[in-house]
Amino acid sequence: MGDLTGKVAIITGAGAGLGREEALQLARQGARVVINDIDLPKAAEAAQQTVADIKALGGEAIVALGDCADTADAGRVFKTALDTFGDVNIMINNAGFTRDKTIYGMTDDEFDSVVRVHLRGHFVNMRNAAQYWREKAKSGPVYGRLISTSSEAMLYASPGQPNYAPAKAGIAALSIGVAALMLKLGVTCNVILPRGRTAMTENMPHAAMFDAPKEGFDVFNPANVTPLVGYLVSPEAAHISGEVFVVWGGRVNIVQRPRLDVFYDNPKGGKWAINDLHTTLAKYFTPEHRTAVDGYALPPQ
Repeated sequence: MGDLTGKVAIITGAGAGLGREEALQLARQGARVVINDIDLPKAAEAAQQTVADIKALGGEAIVALGDCADTADAGRVFKTALDTFGDVNIMINNAGFTRDKTIYGMTDDEFDSVVRVHLRGHFVNMRNAAQYWREKAKSGPVYGRLISTSSEAMLYASPGQPNYAPAKAGIAALSIGVAALMLKLGVTCNVILPRGRTAMTENMPHAAMFDAPKEGFDVFNPANVTPLVGYLVSPEAAHISGEVFVVWGGRVNIVQRPRLDVFYDNPKGGKWAINDLHTTLAKYFTPEHRTAVDGYALPPQ
């Protein structure tokens, strides 16, 4: 199960954290891996270490540095993969960072830079892979797998992350649309919302909850996320696409898309009047009908 022998994977942000663990996972499954990270000394060193660790496992890997959200850089990374290994079969978008503040004090740059790396970074690399697979499909079947990395911040709309949360929501919407578009090519695209101990969790107010236990199962070890990734990019998961998963520890949650559960039609017919809307909707939103769970108000039971 999960054999990726001969397959080629590009993983952004793969020098450390979750990206590194994904690279090791896919290498163990037989994939040849292109380790992408930003062209800065610390990140470059980490990327080289990931390659060394993969080679120590008997796998194949190379480093291709560059800004994942820059069109030229991402193009060079993709070309490096083709020039080195002759194909690209798997694209995992993982790179990201946070600049947390409330909307009261967030600057334009703090908003733009986070949205750029997360949302544009996904878009640029997904476009490269999609264009390549569409062209390749003209001459025969293709093996294509896209994995996008979102966050539960998209579900809970973190008030201290008015840049990160909407970027992550955008990633999910982008990925579900790409999944529908590429279905006819046999290409899958899925989204993971991982919980794991990474550099991004170190500065969170509740960072201590991610600390490794002195003994027992390490729930927030990012390596716990990677078996799902390895499965979703495998031949066995060819029928799974356009799905969103929360994954952490030993649990996988399948996230259902928003549903139009509660509705009211104007009993008088035609256009609503404001006073009728108040009479109808105020009953729904009264305190006794609202149960707060993680910032959400649930409908009356």
